[in-house]
Amino acid sequence: MAGGRYNLNPRSKSPILLIFLSLFAISVLFFLFSLSPNTRPDYYNNPHPTRSPETSFVASLEDFLARRAPKPRSDDTVSATDNTDDVVKALDDSMYTIETERLVHGDSYYPFSTPIRVYVYEMPFKFTYDLLWLFRNTYKNTSNLTSNGSPVHRLIEQHSVDYWLWADLIAPESERLLKNVVRVNRQEEADLFYIPFFTTISYFLLEKQQCKALYREALKWVTDQPAWKRSGGRDHILPVHHPWSFKSVRKFMKTAIWLLPDMDSTGNWYKPGQVFLEKDLILPYVPNVELCDAKCLSETEPKRSKLLFFRGRLKRNAGGKIRPKLVAELSGAKDVVIEEGTAGEGGKAAAQNGMRKSIFCLSPAGDTPSSARLFDAIVSGCIPVIVSDELELPFEGILDYRKIALFVSSSDAIQPGWLLTFLKSVGPAQIREMQRNLAKYSRHFLYSSPAQPLGPEDLVWRMMAGKLVNIKLHTRRSQRVVKESRSLCTCDCRPANITNAGLLS
Repeated sequence: MAGGRYNLNPRSKSPILLIFLSLFAISVLFFLFSLSPNTRPDYYNNPHPTRSPETSFVASLEDFLARRAPKPRSDDTVSATDNTDDVVKALDDSMYTIETERLVHGDSYYPFSTPIRVYVYEMPFKFTYDLLWLFRNTYKNTSNLTSNGSPVHRLIEQHSVDYWLWADLIAPESERLLKNVVRVNRQEEADLFYIPFFTTISYFLLEKQQCKALYREALKWVTDQPAWKRSGGRDHILPVHHPWSFKSVRKFMKTAIWLLPDMDSTGNWYKPGQVFLEKDLILPYVPNVELCDAKCLSETEPKRSKLLFFRGRLKRNAGGKIRPKLVAELSGAKDVVIEEGTAGEGGKAAAQNGMRKSIFCLSPAGDTPSSARLFDAIVSGCIPVIVSDELELPFEGILDYRKIALFVSSSDAIQPGWLLTFLKSVGPAQIREMQRNLAKYSRHFLYSSPAQPLGPEDLVWRMMAGKLVNIKLHTRRSQRVVKESRSLCTCDCRPANITNAGLLS
Protein backbone atom coordinates (compact mmCIF):
# COMPACT_ATOMS: atom_id res chain seq x y z
CA MET A 1 0.00 0.00 0.00
CA ALA A 2 1.18 3.53 -0.73
CA GLY A 3 -0.93 6.56 0.08
CA GLY A 4 -3.95 4.30 0.60
CA ARG A 5 -3.78 2.88 -2.98
CA TYR A 6 -2.44 -0.33 -4.50
CA ASN A 7 0.89 -0.08 -6.29
CA LEU A 8 0.22 -1.40 -9.81
CA ASN A 9 3.87 -1.91 -10.65
CA PRO A 10 4.05 -5.64 -11.63
CA ARG A 11 7.36 -6.00 -9.89
CA SER A 12 5.79 -5.06 -6.55
CA LYS A 13 2.78 -7.43 -6.74
CA SER A 14 2.58 -10.14 -4.14
CA PRO A 15 2.94 -13.79 -5.27
CA ILE A 16 -0.66 -14.45 -4.19
CA LEU A 17 -2.01 -11.68 -6.43
CA LEU A 18 0.03 -12.91 -9.41
CA ILE A 19 -1.23 -16.45 -8.93
CA PHE A 20 -4.82 -15.19 -8.71
CA LEU A 21 -4.52 -13.16 -11.93
CA SER A 22 -2.90 -16.08 -13.79
CA LEU A 23 -5.64 -18.51 -12.73
CA PHE A 24 -8.31 -15.99 -13.77
CA ALA A 25 -6.77 -15.56 -17.26
CA ILE A 26 -6.47 -19.32 -17.73
CA SER A 27 -10.11 -19.76 -16.73
CA VAL A 28 -11.28 -17.18 -19.27
CA LEU A 29 -9.26 -18.79 -22.08
CA PHE A 30 -10.49 -22.26 -21.14
CA PHE A 31 -14.08 -21.02 -21.21
CA LEU A 32 -13.70 -19.40 -24.63
CA PHE A 33 -12.07 -22.38 -26.30
CA SER A 34 -14.50 -24.84 -24.71
CA LEU A 35 -17.33 -23.18 -26.60
CA SER A 36 -18.53 -24.80 -29.81
CA PRO A 37 -17.53 -23.07 -33.06
CA ASN A 38 -21.10 -21.76 -33.36
CA THR A 39 -21.05 -20.00 -29.97
CA ARG A 40 -17.41 -19.00 -29.84
CA PRO A 41 -16.77 -15.27 -30.50
CA ASP A 42 -16.20 -14.66 -34.21
CA TYR A 43 -12.60 -13.59 -33.73
CA TYR A 44 -11.65 -17.16 -32.80
CA ASN A 45 -13.44 -18.65 -35.81
CA ASN A 46 -11.99 -16.12 -38.24
CA PRO A 47 -9.03 -14.07 -37.06
CA HIS A 48 -9.44 -11.87 -40.18
CA PRO A 49 -13.17 -11.00 -40.33
CA THR A 50 -14.24 -10.00 -43.84
CA ARG A 51 -17.24 -8.70 -45.69
CA SER A 52 -19.68 -11.03 -47.42
CA PRO A 53 -18.43 -11.92 -50.89
CA GLU A 54 -19.67 -9.64 -53.68
CA THR A 55 -19.89 -11.31 -57.10
CA SER A 56 -21.26 -8.37 -59.11
CA PHE A 57 -18.49 -6.56 -60.96
CA VAL A 58 -20.37 -3.23 -60.91
CA ALA A 59 -21.21 -3.45 -57.19
CA SER A 60 -17.71 -4.57 -56.28
CA LEU A 61 -16.15 -1.80 -58.35
CA GLU A 62 -18.37 0.85 -56.71
CA ASP A 63 -17.27 -0.36 -53.29
CA PHE A 64 -13.63 -0.60 -54.37
CA LEU A 65 -13.50 2.96 -55.68
CA ALA A 66 -15.29 4.29 -52.60
CA ARG A 67 -13.12 2.44 -50.06
CA ARG A 68 -9.76 2.56 -51.79
CA ALA A 69 -9.48 5.98 -53.28
CA PRO A 70 -5.93 6.20 -54.65
CA LYS A 71 -3.54 8.43 -52.79
CA PRO A 72 -0.72 10.39 -54.42
CA ARG A 73 2.31 8.13 -54.46
CA SER A 74 5.41 7.43 -56.42
CA ASP A 75 5.03 4.69 -58.99
CA ASP A 76 7.49 2.27 -60.57
CA THR A 77 8.21 4.40 -63.63
CA VAL A 78 11.84 3.98 -64.61
CA SER A 79 13.82 7.22 -64.68
CA ALA A 80 15.55 8.09 -67.94
CA THR A 81 18.69 8.84 -65.92
CA ASP A 82 18.95 5.35 -64.41
CA ASN A 83 21.79 3.14 -65.59
CA THR A 84 19.53 0.26 -66.59
CA ASP A 85 22.24 -2.36 -66.92
CA ASP A 86 23.50 -1.70 -63.40
CA VAL A 87 19.97 -1.79 -61.97
CA VAL A 88 19.18 -5.04 -63.77
CA LYS A 89 22.38 -6.65 -62.49
CA ALA A 90 21.72 -5.46 -58.94
CA LEU A 91 18.18 -6.88 -59.06
CA ASP A 92 19.43 -10.19 -60.46
CA ASP A 93 22.08 -10.46 -57.74
CA SER A 94 19.53 -9.71 -55.02
CA MET A 95 17.07 -12.26 -56.41
CA TYR A 96 19.83 -14.87 -56.60
CA THR A 97 20.71 -14.27 -52.95
CA ILE A 98 17.10 -14.59 -51.79
CA GLU A 99 16.41 -17.66 -53.95
CA THR A 100 19.56 -19.36 -52.65
CA GLU A 101 18.53 -18.61 -49.07
CA ARG A 102 15.09 -20.10 -49.67
CA LEU A 103 16.62 -23.17 -51.29
CA VAL A 104 19.37 -23.88 -48.76
CA HIS A 105 18.11 -22.58 -45.45
CA GLY A 106 14.45 -21.74 -45.83
CA ASP A 107 11.77 -23.76 -47.59
CA SER A 108 12.23 -27.52 -47.93
CA TYR A 109 9.91 -27.59 -50.95
CA TYR A 110 11.20 -24.55 -52.83
CA PRO A 111 10.57 -23.81 -55.69
CA PHE A 112 7.34 -25.84 -55.47
CA SER A 113 6.17 -24.07 -52.34
CA THR A 114 3.37 -21.63 -51.63
CA PRO A 115 2.49 -18.91 -51.06
CA ILE A 116 3.60 -17.55 -54.40
CA ARG A 117 5.21 -14.16 -53.98
CA VAL A 118 3.84 -11.58 -56.41
CA TYR A 119 5.07 -8.06 -56.97
CA VAL A 120 2.25 -5.84 -58.23
CA TYR A 121 3.58 -2.96 -60.30
CA GLU A 122 2.60 0.54 -59.22
CA MET A 123 1.64 1.86 -62.64
CA PRO A 124 0.59 5.43 -63.39
CA PHE A 125 -3.14 5.98 -62.81
CA LYS A 126 -3.85 6.33 -66.54
CA PHE A 127 -3.33 2.57 -66.85
CA THR A 128 -5.34 1.63 -63.73
CA TYR A 129 -7.65 3.83 -61.67
CA ASP A 130 -8.47 6.27 -64.49
CA LEU A 131 -9.78 3.38 -66.61
CA LEU A 132 -11.84 1.97 -63.74
CA TRP A 133 -13.42 5.38 -63.21
CA LEU A 134 -14.09 5.64 -66.95
CA PHE A 135 -16.06 2.39 -66.81
CA ARG A 136 -17.84 3.39 -63.62
CA ASN A 137 -18.95 6.72 -65.07
CA THR A 138 -20.22 5.30 -68.37
CA TYR A 139 -21.55 1.77 -67.74
CA LYS A 140 -25.18 2.95 -67.61
CA ASN A 141 -24.91 3.97 -71.27
CA THR A 142 -26.69 0.88 -72.61
CA SER A 143 -26.67 2.19 -76.20
CA ASN A 144 -22.89 1.68 -76.40
CA LEU A 145 -22.64 -1.38 -78.68
CA THR A 146 -19.91 -3.15 -80.62
CA SER A 147 -20.08 -3.52 -84.40
CA ASN A 148 -21.90 -6.85 -84.02
CA GLY A 149 -24.43 -5.45 -81.54
CA SER A 150 -22.97 -6.69 -78.26
CA PRO A 151 -23.29 -4.32 -75.26
CA VAL A 152 -19.79 -2.91 -74.66
CA HIS A 153 -20.02 -2.67 -70.90
CA ARG A 154 -21.37 -6.20 -70.56
CA LEU A 155 -18.40 -7.46 -72.59
CA ILE A 156 -16.07 -5.63 -70.22
CA GLU A 157 -17.78 -7.32 -67.26
CA GLN A 158 -17.43 -10.75 -68.88
CA HIS A 159 -13.69 -10.18 -69.29
CA SER A 160 -13.06 -8.37 -65.99
CA VAL A 161 -10.62 -10.99 -64.68
CA ASP A 162 -7.94 -8.26 -64.53
CA TYR A 163 -10.00 -6.35 -61.98
CA TRP A 164 -10.80 -9.32 -59.73
CA LEU A 165 -7.18 -10.48 -59.52
CA TRP A 166 -5.78 -7.00 -58.93
CA ALA A 167 -8.41 -6.09 -56.33
CA ASP A 168 -7.50 -9.18 -54.33
CA LEU A 169 -3.74 -8.72 -54.60
CA ILE A 170 -3.78 -5.12 -53.38
CA ALA A 171 -6.41 -5.61 -50.66
CA PRO A 172 -5.31 -5.15 -47.04
CA GLU A 173 -4.03 -8.45 -45.71
CA SER A 174 -6.67 -8.36 -42.96
CA GLU A 175 -9.38 -8.63 -45.64
CA ARG A 176 -7.81 -11.37 -47.77
CA LEU A 177 -8.74 -15.05 -47.54
CA LEU A 178 -6.35 -16.61 -50.06
CA LYS A 179 -3.31 -18.22 -48.50
CA ASN A 180 -1.48 -19.45 -51.61
CA VAL A 181 -0.43 -16.02 -52.87
CA VAL A 182 1.04 -13.01 -51.11
CA ARG A 183 1.93 -9.56 -52.34
CA VAL A 184 5.52 -8.51 -51.71
CA ASN A 185 6.76 -4.93 -51.62
CA ARG A 186 10.31 -5.61 -52.83
CA GLN A 187 10.91 -6.78 -56.39
CA GLU A 188 13.84 -9.01 -55.40
CA GLU A 189 11.47 -11.12 -53.26
CA ALA A 190 9.03 -11.83 -56.10
CA ASP A 191 8.38 -15.10 -57.92
CA LEU A 192 6.09 -13.34 -60.39
CA PHE A 193 5.26 -9.78 -61.48
CA TYR A 194 1.66 -8.67 -62.09
CA ILE A 195 0.93 -5.96 -64.70
CA PRO A 196 -2.28 -4.16 -63.62
CA PHE A 197 -3.23 -2.64 -66.97
CA PHE A 198 -6.92 -2.79 -67.92
CA THR A 199 -6.52 -3.73 -71.56
CA THR A 200 -10.19 -4.55 -72.20
CA ILE A 201 -11.62 -1.31 -70.76
CA SER A 202 -9.15 0.75 -72.76
CA TYR A 203 -9.93 -1.15 -75.96
CA PHE A 204 -13.68 -0.61 -75.77
CA LEU A 205 -14.01 2.80 -74.11
CA LEU A 206 -11.21 4.85 -75.66
CA GLU A 207 -11.10 6.22 -79.16
CA LYS A 208 -9.12 3.97 -81.50
CA GLN A 209 -6.03 6.15 -81.82
CA GLN A 210 -6.12 7.09 -78.14
CA CYS A 211 -6.24 3.40 -77.25
CA LYS A 212 -3.33 2.51 -79.52
CA ALA A 213 -1.27 5.34 -78.06
CA LEU A 214 -1.99 4.13 -74.52
CA TYR A 215 -1.04 0.58 -75.54
CA ARG A 216 2.31 1.82 -76.83
CA GLU A 217 2.89 3.76 -73.62
CA ALA A 218 2.07 0.67 -71.53
CA LEU A 219 4.38 -1.47 -73.65
CA LYS A 220 7.29 0.92 -73.15
CA TRP A 221 6.55 1.36 -69.46
CA VAL A 222 6.59 -2.38 -68.78
CA THR A 223 9.52 -3.32 -71.01
CA ASP A 224 11.62 -0.54 -69.46
CA GLN A 225 11.32 -2.23 -66.07
CA PRO A 226 14.53 -3.85 -64.79
CA ALA A 227 12.59 -6.96 -63.79
CA TRP A 228 11.29 -7.33 -67.35
CA LYS A 229 14.77 -6.88 -68.81
CA ARG A 230 16.17 -9.42 -66.35
CA SER A 231 13.79 -12.23 -67.37
CA GLY A 232 12.71 -11.10 -70.82
CA GLY A 233 9.21 -10.90 -69.35
CA ARG A 234 8.93 -14.63 -68.66
CA ASP A 235 7.87 -14.10 -65.05
CA HIS A 236 5.39 -11.31 -65.84
CA ILE A 237 1.61 -11.81 -65.86
CA LEU A 238 -0.29 -9.91 -68.56
CA PRO A 239 -4.13 -9.96 -68.47
CA VAL A 240 -5.41 -9.89 -72.07
CA HIS A 241 -8.66 -11.75 -71.56
CA HIS A 242 -10.56 -10.25 -74.46
CA PRO A 243 -9.03 -11.53 -77.72
CA TRP A 244 -9.04 -8.02 -79.22
CA SER A 245 -7.36 -6.35 -76.26
CA PHE A 246 -3.74 -5.17 -76.56
CA LYS A 247 -3.71 -6.71 -80.03
CA SER A 248 -1.66 -3.99 -81.74
CA VAL A 249 1.40 -4.43 -79.48
CA ARG A 250 1.08 -7.73 -77.64
CA LYS A 251 3.41 -9.48 -80.08
CA PHE A 252 6.22 -7.58 -78.35
CA MET A 253 5.25 -9.19 -75.03
CA LYS A 254 4.70 -12.77 -76.16
CA THR A 255 7.17 -14.14 -73.60
CA ALA A 256 4.92 -13.01 -70.74
CA ILE A 257 2.27 -15.22 -69.13
CA TRP A 258 -0.97 -14.24 -70.81
CA LEU A 259 -4.32 -14.60 -69.06
CA LEU A 260 -6.69 -15.69 -71.84
CA PRO A 261 -10.27 -16.83 -72.49
CA ASP A 262 -9.04 -19.64 -74.76
CA MET A 263 -6.24 -20.53 -77.18
CA ASP A 264 -7.65 -20.21 -80.65
CA SER A 265 -5.25 -22.26 -82.75
CA THR A 266 -6.78 -21.27 -86.09
CA GLY A 267 -4.74 -18.06 -86.24
CA ASN A 268 -7.79 -15.79 -86.26
CA TRP A 269 -6.93 -14.18 -82.93
CA TYR A 270 -3.40 -15.19 -81.94
CA LYS A 271 -0.41 -15.57 -84.21
CA PRO A 272 1.61 -18.82 -84.19
CA GLY A 273 3.97 -18.91 -81.24
CA GLN A 274 2.12 -16.31 -79.18
CA VAL A 275 0.08 -18.59 -76.91
CA PHE A 276 0.43 -22.15 -75.64
CA LEU A 277 -0.67 -24.13 -72.60
CA GLU A 278 2.75 -24.46 -70.98
CA LYS A 279 3.23 -20.68 -70.85
CA ASP A 280 -0.22 -19.12 -70.57
CA LEU A 281 -3.34 -19.60 -68.50
CA ILE A 282 -7.00 -19.95 -69.45
CA LEU A 283 -9.44 -18.12 -67.17
CA PRO A 284 -13.24 -18.43 -67.15
CA TYR A 285 -15.52 -15.65 -68.29
CA VAL A 286 -17.49 -13.86 -65.58
CA PRO A 287 -20.98 -15.44 -65.63
CA ASN A 288 -23.84 -13.28 -66.89
CA VAL A 289 -26.52 -15.00 -64.78
CA GLU A 290 -27.06 -15.42 -61.05
CA LEU A 291 -25.82 -18.51 -59.23
CA CYS A 292 -28.44 -21.22 -58.80
CA ASP A 293 -27.46 -22.27 -55.27
CA ALA A 294 -28.41 -25.46 -53.41
CA LYS A 295 -31.91 -24.19 -52.57
CA CYS A 296 -32.43 -23.05 -56.17
CA LEU A 297 -31.20 -26.37 -57.56
CA SER A 298 -33.57 -28.28 -55.30
CA GLU A 299 -36.50 -26.13 -56.40
CA THR A 300 -35.71 -26.22 -60.12
CA GLU A 301 -34.88 -29.93 -60.42
CA PRO A 302 -38.51 -31.08 -60.90
CA LYS A 303 -39.15 -28.13 -63.25
CA ARG A 304 -36.41 -28.99 -65.77
CA SER A 305 -38.83 -30.09 -68.47
CA LYS A 306 -36.77 -29.04 -71.49
CA LEU A 307 -34.20 -31.44 -72.89
CA LEU A 308 -31.91 -28.85 -74.51
CA PHE A 309 -31.68 -25.06 -74.34
CA PHE A 310 -29.71 -22.44 -76.24
CA ARG A 311 -30.14 -18.69 -76.25
CA GLY A 312 -27.50 -16.57 -77.96
CA ARG A 313 -26.34 -15.25 -81.29
CA LEU A 314 -27.27 -17.73 -83.99
CA LYS A 315 -24.61 -16.51 -86.43
CA ARG A 316 -20.94 -16.20 -85.59
CA ASN A 317 -17.62 -16.20 -87.42
CA ALA A 318 -14.70 -18.67 -87.36
CA GLY A 319 -15.59 -21.74 -85.27
CA GLY A 320 -18.98 -20.17 -84.58
CA LYS A 321 -20.07 -21.02 -88.11
CA ILE A 322 -21.26 -24.30 -86.59
CA ARG A 323 -24.18 -22.42 -85.01
CA PRO A 324 -26.42 -22.01 -88.09
CA LYS A 325 -25.93 -25.70 -88.86
CA LEU A 326 -26.97 -26.64 -85.33
CA VAL A 327 -29.98 -24.33 -85.56
CA ALA A 328 -31.07 -25.99 -88.80
CA GLU A 329 -30.70 -29.42 -87.19
CA LEU A 330 -32.42 -28.69 -83.86
CA SER A 331 -35.09 -26.06 -84.52
CA GLY A 332 -38.61 -27.33 -84.02
CA ALA A 333 -37.57 -30.50 -82.17
CA LYS A 334 -39.66 -31.50 -79.16
CA ASP A 335 -38.42 -30.17 -75.79
CA VAL A 336 -35.68 -28.16 -77.49
CA VAL A 337 -35.48 -24.37 -77.20
CA ILE A 338 -33.23 -22.47 -79.65
CA GLU A 339 -33.54 -18.68 -79.43
CA GLU A 340 -31.74 -15.60 -80.73
CA GLY A 341 -30.22 -13.76 -77.79
CA THR A 342 -31.07 -10.21 -76.82
CA ALA A 343 -29.16 -7.65 -74.80
CA GLY A 344 -30.04 -6.05 -71.49
CA GLU A 345 -31.73 -7.25 -68.33
CA GLY A 346 -34.57 -8.82 -70.31
CA GLY A 347 -32.16 -11.00 -72.26
CA LYS A 348 -30.32 -11.98 -69.09
CA ALA A 349 -33.57 -12.97 -67.35
CA ALA A 350 -34.73 -15.01 -70.37
CA ALA A 351 -31.41 -16.88 -70.53
CA GLN A 352 -31.37 -17.54 -66.80
CA ASN A 353 -34.97 -18.75 -66.78
CA GLY A 354 -34.40 -21.02 -69.78
CA MET A 355 -31.27 -22.59 -68.32
CA ARG A 356 -32.99 -23.32 -65.02
CA LYS A 357 -35.82 -25.12 -66.85
CA SER A 358 -33.49 -27.34 -68.93
CA ILE A 359 -31.46 -30.47 -68.36
CA PHE A 360 -28.84 -29.75 -71.03
CA CYS A 361 -27.51 -26.43 -72.34
CA LEU A 362 -25.89 -26.21 -75.76
CA SER A 363 -22.45 -24.55 -75.70
CA PRO A 364 -21.17 -24.18 -79.28
CA ALA A 365 -18.09 -22.24 -80.31
CA GLY A 366 -18.48 -18.50 -80.79
CA ASP A 367 -16.14 -16.20 -82.71
CA THR A 368 -13.48 -17.93 -80.63
CA PRO A 369 -13.55 -21.55 -79.44
CA SER A 370 -14.83 -20.46 -76.02
CA SER A 371 -18.17 -18.97 -75.10
CA ALA A 372 -19.38 -17.22 -71.95
CA ARG A 373 -22.47 -19.38 -72.22
CA LEU A 374 -20.55 -22.38 -70.89
CA PHE A 375 -20.05 -20.71 -67.52
CA ASP A 376 -23.62 -19.43 -67.43
CA ALA A 377 -24.77 -23.03 -67.82
CA ILE A 378 -22.47 -24.29 -65.06
CA VAL A 379 -23.70 -21.83 -62.44
CA SER A 380 -27.31 -22.52 -63.54
CA GLY A 381 -27.06 -26.26 -62.90
CA CYS A 382 -27.62 -27.01 -66.60
CA ILE A 383 -25.33 -29.71 -68.03
CA PRO A 384 -23.23 -28.12 -70.81
CA VAL A 385 -23.13 -29.87 -74.19
CA ILE A 386 -19.90 -28.54 -75.67
CA VAL A 387 -19.57 -28.42 -79.46
CA SER A 388 -16.21 -26.73 -79.98
CA ASP A 389 -13.41 -28.84 -81.41
CA GLU A 390 -10.58 -26.43 -80.54
CA LEU A 391 -11.67 -25.51 -77.02
CA GLU A 392 -9.21 -25.24 -74.14
CA LEU A 393 -10.70 -24.99 -70.65
CA PRO A 394 -9.81 -23.09 -67.45
CA PHE A 395 -7.88 -24.87 -64.70
CA GLU A 396 -7.97 -28.23 -66.47
CA GLY A 397 -4.91 -29.30 -64.52
CA ILE A 398 -7.18 -29.23 -61.46
CA LEU A 399 -10.75 -29.75 -62.69
CA ASP A 400 -12.16 -32.73 -64.61
CA TYR A 401 -14.79 -31.36 -66.96
CA ARG A 402 -16.00 -34.82 -67.93
CA LYS A 403 -17.79 -34.86 -64.57
CA ILE A 404 -19.97 -31.85 -65.43
CA ALA A 405 -20.18 -31.60 -69.24
CA LEU A 406 -20.67 -33.63 -72.42
CA PHE A 407 -18.23 -33.17 -75.30
CA VAL A 408 -19.47 -33.65 -78.86
CA SER A 409 -17.50 -33.26 -82.09
CA SER A 410 -18.84 -30.82 -84.65
CA SER A 411 -19.08 -33.52 -87.31
CA ASP A 412 -21.29 -35.68 -85.07
CA ALA A 413 -23.42 -32.80 -83.80
CA ILE A 414 -24.69 -31.81 -87.27
CA GLN A 415 -25.56 -35.34 -88.38
CA PRO A 416 -29.36 -35.63 -88.73
CA GLY A 417 -30.86 -36.84 -85.45
CA TRP A 418 -27.51 -37.72 -83.88
CA LEU A 419 -27.32 -35.13 -81.10
CA LEU A 420 -30.85 -35.59 -79.76
CA THR A 421 -30.48 -39.37 -79.83
CA PHE A 422 -27.23 -39.05 -77.89
CA LEU A 423 -28.75 -36.77 -75.24
CA LYS A 424 -31.79 -39.00 -74.78
CA SER A 425 -29.46 -41.95 -74.18
CA VAL A 426 -27.97 -40.29 -71.08
CA GLY A 427 -29.62 -42.08 -68.13
CA PRO A 428 -31.30 -40.43 -65.12
CA ALA A 429 -28.58 -41.61 -62.74
CA GLN A 430 -25.82 -40.00 -64.83
CA ILE A 431 -27.84 -36.80 -65.13
CA ARG A 432 -28.33 -36.59 -61.36
CA GLU A 433 -24.64 -37.24 -60.74
CA MET A 434 -23.58 -34.53 -63.20
CA GLN A 435 -26.06 -32.07 -61.67
CA ARG A 436 -24.62 -32.78 -58.20
CA ASN A 437 -21.14 -32.18 -59.59
CA LEU A 438 -22.26 -28.89 -61.15
CA ALA A 439 -23.40 -27.74 -57.72
CA LYS A 440 -19.93 -28.52 -56.35
CA TYR A 441 -18.04 -27.00 -59.29
CA SER A 442 -19.91 -23.69 -59.44
CA ARG A 443 -17.71 -22.09 -56.80
CA HIS A 444 -14.70 -22.45 -59.11
CA PHE A 445 -16.24 -19.98 -61.61
CA LEU A 446 -17.53 -17.22 -59.33
CA TYR A 447 -15.20 -14.23 -59.07
CA SER A 448 -15.78 -12.29 -55.88
CA SER A 449 -14.51 -9.67 -53.51
CA PRO A 450 -13.04 -10.79 -51.23
CA ALA A 451 -11.72 -13.65 -53.35
CA GLN A 452 -12.79 -17.01 -51.92
CA PRO A 453 -10.77 -20.20 -51.36
CA LEU A 454 -11.29 -22.50 -54.37
CA GLY A 455 -12.76 -19.62 -56.38
CA PRO A 456 -11.25 -18.76 -59.78
CA GLU A 457 -8.75 -16.31 -58.29
CA ASP A 458 -7.49 -19.05 -55.98
CA LEU A 459 -7.22 -21.59 -58.82
CA VAL A 460 -5.22 -19.08 -60.88
CA TRP A 461 -2.42 -19.18 -58.32
CA ARG A 462 -2.63 -22.96 -57.90
CA MET A 463 -2.08 -23.27 -61.64
CA MET A 464 0.69 -20.65 -61.56
CA ALA A 465 2.49 -22.68 -58.91
CA GLY A 466 2.80 -25.48 -61.44
CA LYS A 467 4.47 -23.12 -63.93
CA LEU A 468 7.07 -21.60 -61.63
CA VAL A 469 9.88 -24.11 -62.12
CA ASN A 470 9.59 -23.88 -65.90
CA ILE A 471 9.54 -20.08 -65.73
CA LYS A 472 12.73 -20.04 -63.66
CA LEU A 473 14.33 -22.59 -65.99
CA HIS A 474 13.72 -20.51 -69.13
CA THR A 475 14.67 -17.29 -67.37
CA ARG A 476 18.05 -18.62 -66.27
CA ARG A 477 18.59 -20.36 -69.59
CA SER A 478 17.92 -17.17 -71.53
CA GLN A 479 20.51 -15.35 -69.42
CA ARG A 480 23.35 -17.67 -70.37
CA VAL A 481 22.57 -19.00 -73.90
CA VAL A 482 24.58 -17.13 -76.52
CA LYS A 483 22.79 -15.76 -79.54
CA GLU A 484 24.61 -18.06 -81.97
CA SER A 485 23.46 -21.17 -80.13
CA ARG A 486 21.35 -23.48 -82.26
CA SER A 487 19.57 -24.61 -79.13
CA LEU A 488 18.12 -21.15 -78.51
CA CYS A 489 14.51 -21.87 -77.53
CA THR A 490 11.77 -19.39 -78.36
CA CYS A 491 8.00 -19.54 -78.25
CA ASP A 492 8.03 -20.20 -81.99
CA CYS A 493 9.43 -23.68 -81.51
CA ARG A 494 6.37 -24.73 -79.54
CA PRO A 495 3.85 -27.01 -81.31
CA ALA A 496 0.21 -26.01 -81.51
CA ASN A 497 -2.01 -27.19 -78.66
CA ILE A 498 -3.23 -30.61 -79.75
CA THR A 499 -6.12 -32.33 -77.97
CA ASN A 500 -7.00 -34.92 -80.61
CA ALA A 501 -7.24 -38.20 -78.69
CA GLY A 502 -6.46 -40.13 -81.84
CA LEU A 503 -2.92 -38.74 -81.85
CA LEU A 504 -2.23 -40.31 -78.47
CA SER A 505 -2.80 -43.89 -79.60
